[in-house]
Amino acid sequence: MKSAPYISLFVPAVLGGTIYLAGDSTMAVGGGGSGTMAIAGRSARSFTREGRFTAIADEVQSGDWVIIEFGHNDGGSLTPTDNGRTDCSGTGDETCTTVYDGVNETVLTFPAYLENAANMFTALGANVLISSQTPDNPWETGTFVDDPVRFVEYAELAAETADVAYVDHWAYVADIYETLGADVVDAYYPIDHTHTSPEGALVVAQAFFKAVVCGGVALESALNTTTFEGECL
Repeated sequence: MKSAPYISLFVPAVLGGTIYLAGDSTMAVGGGGSGTMAIAGRSARSFTREGRFTAIADEVQSGDWVIIEFGHNDGGSLTPTDNGRTDCSGTGDETCTTVYDGVNETVLTFPAYLENAANMFTALGANVLISSQTPDNPWETGTFVDDPVRFVEYAELAAETADVAYVDHWAYVADIYETLGADVVDAYYPIDHTHTSPEGALVVAQAFFKAVVCGGVALESALNTTTFEGECL
């Protein structure tokens, strides 16, 4: 089985299949994450445009898992300057037209990019899990603030539309962070309010698998443990 460092703490090698991670720096090795195919600075749009979902589809086998988590880089505006990452506003089949890097591009909504990827993978027999993004440090101001961004809701909508599994990674990370308190959580963010230290990344990974267990996602059957501190949300 191919998996990332922190995933291997929870998923045994006897699984036999492959878990592919499609996401941004918070999922990628070196960015406070654990990802295999994840890469820093990407949004659902840029990951699609660069052919990275297609690259996973070229390798994925029936029974494999693809975990998709985006949102940190998907905000912003297409005007006056398109950064190549911003999605079209909306939650359905809305489209926007833009010119990025000298090329005309039709931009889809955030849910549409996730749904298209999920449908491509399930058509190949893979299992898909869409996860909401992680929160930035909710203790940054000294007071705990849990205010999910719109991409959390959009990720859930995409999973429902594509009929694939969903976990609210944001909620489970925020819940653990609130319990740990400001001093502990602040130490997890030595560089900025988004990217964690290795210690913080382990907590974020634990939150993800707690969400998997509590959500009854089929991936649960492959976990080394289904026991985590605290209660399900």
